Amino acid sequence: MNSFTRSVDLLQRALDVNTLRYQVSANNITNADVPDYKRQFVNFESELKRAFDSEKPSNNWTDIYATEPYHIRQSNVIDYKTVEPQRVTDYVSTEKANGNNVNVETEAMNIVKIGMQYKMFTLLENHEFSQVKTAMSAIR
Repeated sequence: MNSFTRSVDLLQRALDVNTLRYQVSANNITNADVPDYKRQFVNFESELKRAFDSEKPSNNWTDIYATEPYHIRQSNVIDYKTVEPQRVTDYVSTEKANGNNVNVETEAMNIVKIGMQYKMFTLLENHEFSQVKTAMSAIR
């Protein structure tokens, strides 16, 4: 996969994750006064990093090498396309006496942050396509 395709794919995934984050934060704000409601957040970057780290070649001397075609091959590489965002519920913290742990101000700041990230990702994607457009116009 070339770098352009991978970049655009990652930017699209980032936009999708930010949309999910927005929905989760809006849901948290909606349920801010519901007793015993536990806030949720989206985990994606740590699993994506784990997938990218698995692509790097290992310098470990204990790696298994297949020298014959009938040997079982060891493949610990995680395809980043299989990584999905996960909704995680925070059962540990409590914010209010009724068992609810949603802080409306924090969630509102998260929504502002998500909006800024979304705009940044769209600008980056626009930049990727403008580079292709520039290259295509130079060919003509």
